Amino acid sequence: MQSTPCVSAKRARSALALGSNLGDSRAILEAALKTLDNTPGITLQTTSSWYQTAPVGPPQPDYLNACALVQVELTPQELLENILNIEAEFGRVRHERWGSRTLDIDILLFDDVILDTPVLQLPHPRMTERGFVLVPLAEIAPDWVEPVSKKAIAQLVQAVDCSGVRRL
Repeated sequence: MQSTPCVSAKRARSALALGSNLGDSRAILEAALKTLDNTPGITLQTTSSWYQTAPVGPPQPDYLNACALVQVELTPQELLENILNIEAEFGRVRHERWGSRTLDIDILLFDDVILDTPVLQLPHPRMTERGFVLVPLAEIAPDWVEPVSKKAIAQLVQAVDCSGVRRL
């Protein structure tokens, strides 16, 4: 029997989008950020302001959104596993696509990694179309270059409709 060599995750920078529109959204998001920062292998570096945003999908309440930059010592898949566990801890239930939720955390960027697997796509496949993602991300990482378009976040935010995004 051969053993597989242990491959350690390299230190990487990742951008996350967080959102909530059920329950006390601000308290949920603040607690989720603390939980992320207390998760081994994840260090919270900075967060954007809070934004009230119009929902995408079926009729539902407005969202509270923010973005965060984290330093990780995890693979993208390990980061995703941690995020899914945190969402579940905060009562996330997946009933319908783009439906209401207590907590949603998406990995937007992971260094300059481009990845396409059945469970994880990097960069996030719809981030360049969403004002509620790009506005808070541009606040904290305007010069980060999205690796598919090769454009900085500050450039990408200028090309989307941001009318439903209001800074609190």
